[in-house]
Amino acid sequence: MSDIHIDMKHSSILALAGSVCACAPAFAQPEPAAGAVSEPLPGVVRVLGHYDNGVGTSDAASEGTVTASLIANRPALRPGEILEFVPGVIVTQHSGDGKANQYFLRGFNLDHGTDFATYVDGMPVNMRTHTHGQGYTDLNFLIPELVGKVRYRKGPYYADEGDFASAGAAQMGLVDRLDDGFAAVTVGAHAYARTLVADSTPAAGGNLLYALELAHNDGPWRTPEAFHKSSALLRYSGGTGADRFSLTAMAYKGAWHATSQIPLRAVADGRIDRYGAADPTDGGHTGRYSLSAAWRRRTADTLWEAHVYAVRSDLALYNDFTYFLDDPVNGDQFLQTERRKLAGVDVAFTRFGELAGRRMANAVGVQGRFDRIAPLGLYATARGQVLDTIATSRVSEGSVGLWYRNTVQWTPWLRAIAGVRYDRYRFDVGSSIAENAGVANDHIASPKLALVFGPWSGTEVFANYGAGFHSNDARGTTAHVAPRERTPVEPVTPLVRTRGAELGLRLDIVPGLQSSAALWTMRSSSELVFSGDAGDTAPSRASKRSGIEWNNHYVAGRHLLLDLDLAVSRARYTQPDAAGDHVPGAVDKVASFGAALNDVGRWSGAFQLRWFGPRPLVEDDSVRSSATAIAYLRAGYRIDRRWQVTADVFNLFDRRASDVDYYYASRLPGEPAQGVEDIHFHPVEPRTLRLTVRAAF
Repeated sequence: MSDIHIDMKHSSILALAGSVCACAPAFAQPEPAAGAVSEPLPGVVRVLGHYDNGVGTSDAASEGTVTASLIANRPALRPGEILEFVPGVIVTQHSGDGKANQYFLRGFNLDHGTDFATYVDGMPVNMRTHTHGQGYTDLNFLIPELVGKVRYRKGPYYADEGDFASAGAAQMGLVDRLDDGFAAVTVGAHAYARTLVADSTPAAGGNLLYALELAHNDGPWRTPEAFHKSSALLRYSGGTGADRFSLTAMAYKGAWHATSQIPLRAVADGRIDRYGAADPTDGGHTGRYSLSAAWRRRTADTLWEAHVYAVRSDLALYNDFTYFLDDPVNGDQFLQTERRKLAGVDVAFTRFGELAGRRMANAVGVQGRFDRIAPLGLYATARGQVLDTIATSRVSEGSVGLWYRNTVQWTPWLRAIAGVRYDRYRFDVGSSIAENAGVANDHIASPKLALVFGPWSGTEVFANYGAGFHSNDARGTTAHVAPRERTPVEPVTPLVRTRGAELGLRLDIVPGLQSSAALWTMRSSSELVFSGDAGDTAPSRASKRSGIEWNNHYVAGRHLLLDLDLAVSRARYTQPDAAGDHVPGAVDKVASFGAALNDVGRWSGAFQLRWFGPRPLVEDDSVRSSATAIAYLRAGYRIDRRWQVTADVFNLFDRRASDVDYYYASRLPGEPAQGVEDIHFHPVEPRTLRLTVRAAF
């Protein structure tokens, strides 16, 4: 594990040399070669191996970078929890672990990823017009040990961020090489087993990285989850410093049985065990295969960056949320399927120069993506057997985004970043319901502006504004008939406008402490909310959110790093309705505390506590969820240079809490035909121990 290093020797002035990357300020220093340590910016506290969030490193107080060492130091129950390194993000699950996680940020119940854009080496993870949820973000294909950094942003303030990025975005970069190859075996309760082998080797003037992961988990559920997965990665990279390239192939396959959310009333009266299922035949199988390339070229006054990617994925998902409400004989289980091919390109060019003696950078970019999804199916099923076809579709969705950003250092204490992007979409839908077939087009322009004041004695002030958007499911843009009820509906707006603003402060005054605070607000022209009877999301009313965040990273000693992140938000509908103005599922309070202990002799360790508060489950706030607090603990012992043993304890205090809660009507056998309104919840997993033995070679 990397040592913690602090450098406070220089005075507080802003360095203006360097390059631009997708998530860095226009005058940031060039990224060092893998394994190298760069000189810090003047006046910047560098917590090497953990964070790079000091003064002069970003365009907003809510932007930052987490590096590989901190990722390696903290335990994660699921791969998707890597996004919890983004301050304020909560990652949960409401079904089987093979399904995409549930995400929460800034008062958003992001469902499976809507309004939070996620990338791996420049390749988008969010799936638009997905069979289960718009912006579906399944990170199970990711091998966390190979993530070199997570660069995060919040708010629609960045010209190079488009669809799904209104609440925030995370760029995960993979490592190019490993200092040592390794093999790791993890075992735990509930038949958990994981094997990972990874290594890199010089090849043809570059580096060849390869990894293979195999895993199985039954979970604590009365119906064993039997989640088995296999992931593989092959990556070739070359170049040094700011000039580099990579070619990466990834493959993932998984299958599972699911224990989805269950009605609280059935647990209270003993009809269903807390870890039981209302329909034990829920589950799914999925696959994801990708090939991506990245290229970067830096000269004295220009920077070129390019990403190209192609993905093939498939999913079959069985869900039953309402049990016997719609079909009292066969039950309400349904099957969602899709088979997808997508390809895209992202190219950016930056020229560095001067304007009347002031440092300036102009950047332009083009982003294109095309998704072909066929077939895209929805079926009525019983115990995993198809009873009826509700609807099948064939969708072609293409988009082009153009963006421009200008950065000028007007004075030693004022930097301005102005930008704009333009996006155009085309939706072509074929449907088994003739009235729902058609073509739709839409376009949207999004201005951006940021002002950065300082630094003054380790202090920096930010003002940000931006317009953004999220796309809606292509099928909704041409729909005139509801697939289930066959009643008339109006097509939805293809591209939904969002607007946000933020005032922020970043401090590097106390030696070893990086602090930031942000006061933000955001409006959305249409909310996407979860529908219990349909099992997916649907467009709703316009909304407004506002909140405040406070993030702290403190080097308390040579071996100890402490983190404290707090976030409070308020979410309300802005269009009047008798139902009420609260946004169901909107988390209004989030807190996390972490401690990482490095290299105390042969020992290391970590503790992480995350808490998210009660949420309104209906619009009038008459029903609320309970708060959830979960703690993780890690202890590691290095036997010698090659061998290491690690113990991870999840849900350390064995709390009986919920990962997620919903409120809607469902019907169990013997209940009234109209069903019963109730809280439906998915419990957190009980205290679980996992042991890992790792050998370097």
